[in-house]
Amino acid sequence: MKKSDLVLFDLDHTLLNGDTQSEWGHYLAGCGVVDAALYRKKMDEFDQGYQQGKLDIAALLKFQMEILRPYSSEQIDAWRSEFLEQRIRPLIVKEGLKILLHHQQAGDEVILITATNEFLTTPIAELLNIKYLIALKEERDAQGKFTGRFLGTPSYREGKITRVQEWLMERNRSFEDYEKIWFYSDSHNDLPLFLIATNPIAVNPDQTLEAYAKKKKWPILDFGIARVSNTLVEK
Repeated sequence: MKKSDLVLFDLDHTLLNGDTQSEWGHYLAGCGVVDAALYRKKMDEFDQGYQQGKLDIAALLKFQMEILRPYSSEQIDAWRSEFLEQRIRPLIVKEGLKILLHHQQAGDEVILITATNEFLTTPIAELLNIKYLIALKEERDAQGKFTGRFLGTPSYREGKITRVQEWLMERNRSFEDYEKIWFYSDSHNDLPLFLIATNPIAVNPDQTLEAYAKKKKWPILDFGIARVSNTLVEK
């Protein structure tokens, strides 16, 4: 009996034509929750670190979660639901959705894996009909409010490999239990995970990943996604 394939999809600039955290900032600014200029300045700083492969995940999460602490869970959940419809649904890339559906119909095991937090990405995984999500786990206090700290290993760079291995161990599985390991992503920060995939696919790659993919003769897919900075600059 043929083994199934394990298929890993990055989210931002891969299945979405944009950046989830940037879009969340746009939305909150529109609601009057954050100052657009301040949010833009901070996200520019984090984006610079991301492009250099030195993103401070802890500082980014603390910045984003502190914004939400004054508000009730009901209010935050209501914002998130509206955000999903207004800012995320229109960004879903049809070409990526077709490939995702192909893998699902083939019976492959599909995981959405992202460095973005679970709070924002859980409903996106549901919207994309992806059963399994690996994302940054946020800590909450006894009242259910975000502390600004994360739990476990961040799903960023080498941490993505760790988190996939943990996911497999929870199911008493290993990479060897799959026929192929597919990975779709746009970022050079994902090179560690690319290197353990049997079928690495660069999607709308950044310059560093594009050069590496060409050198390794990896397939490169162009979904027509505009490469933009993860800031509050409107597209």
